[in-house]
Amino acid sequence: MHADAPMRAVILLVDDDAGDQELTRRAFAEAPVDLRIVSDGAEAIDYLRRQGNHAVDAPRPDIILLDLNMPRLDGREVLRRIRADAQLKDLVVIVLTTSDQDVDARACYALHCNSFITKPVRVETFTAAMHEIGAYWFELATLPPV
Repeated sequence: MHADAPMRAVILLVDDDAGDQELTRRAFAEAPVDLRIVSDGAEAIDYLRRQGNHAVDAPRPDIILLDLNMPRLDGREVLRRIRADAQLKDLVVIVLTTSDQDVDARACYALHCNSFITKPVRVETFTAAMHEIGAYWFELATLPPV
C-alpha cells in the first residue's frame, strides 16, 4: 500500500443471516472498509484466533459486528470468550441483533460489549445505521491501539 493511501478499516461481521450479510456488504460497499464475514460464533473464534480455515488470511478487525442468535456458538458466548482472551479483550464489539429485549442488552453490557444496537427492519434505515456506526467508530472515536 502506498504511504499516502488511506488505511482500510477491517470490520468482522458475525451473522448467520444471508440477507443481513448482503445488506451490510452493500452498506459498506463504497466505504474504505475491508468487510470480513463469518456465519457463526465458532467460525468467529477461529477467525479471531487465526485457526482452521482462517489460519492464513484473517486480519485483526478494528470492529466486530456481532449477532446474538447463531448456530454452534451464540453471540453471548463469543463475547464472553473475546473478553476472557488477553489477546482479544480490547477489540471493539458492537452487538447488532434483532433483539430489542432489555435482558439481552443488560447481559451484553455485563459482558462488556461496546454497544448494543437493535437491527433496523427497513433497508434504508439499516444502511443509514451502518453508515452511522462507521462514522462514529472511524471518524469520531479513537479505537484501541493495536
